[in-house]
Amino acid sequence: MSSTGGVVRRSLLDDLATSMLALIAERKLSPGDQFEAVRSLAERFKVAVPTVREALRRLEATGAVELRHGSGVYVGPNVGRLILANPLALAPTPDRLVELLQARALIEPPVAALAAQTRIETALERMATDLETAAELIASGDHAQLAEVNMDFHRSLALASGNATLAEVVESVTVVNVREQLEILHIHGDRQADLDEHRAIFDAIRSGDADLAELLTREHLDGVLAVINQRLQHP
Repeated sequence: MSSTGGVVRRSLLDDLATSMLALIAERKLSPGDQFEAVRSLAERFKVAVPTVREALRRLEATGAVELRHGSGVYVGPNVGRLILANPLALAPTPDRLVELLQARALIEPPVAALAAQTRIETALERMATDLETAAELIASGDHAQLAEVNMDFHRSLALASGNATLAEVVESVTVVNVREQLEILHIHGDRQADLDEHRAIFDAIRSGDADLAELLTREHLDGVLAVINQRLQHP
């Protein structure tokens, strides 16, 4: 295939994948819902079945759809996510860890204040569950899983704000930087203090105290940043 032909084919696949995502959104399908069959999609978009499969594999690589052998095409967990992790990203550097925490310290405190004003109930329930799970993991010593639960707490906090764009931004600095977050937890080390601070933030949000929620979130992230800075300079 010529280079021009390759570009045209990539453009066709990109357009087809975008059209499929638009169809999922139009039908208001959620993660786990079954999508249209491959042959039906080929007829709908007037392309060959192998072309549909190739476009679906692109979407599967991002987690937007799941291809289940013998069952069909299903909506994936990342269908609504605007920002995705780079699976080829290099291991995090100390500078990267500090920059990430600095960004979070600027972004998340005002999100916590908005969460205290809006208090989306389903997100508050998720925060409470995250705190319970974190306590159990600390007691059992399962620190690898603890990092993911801690990030879930911060994502649930953002969802409690009721602002989908802000939730997406917080998602981008937690899920997308999951290896960095694991490294931060490893360096920081004080898991019980982390949990206690999360509980205090949750209580402020649940009680509707926006100023306190913002203050506690800022102090929490500034405190983690200070520890990381100190330990990176004096390992």
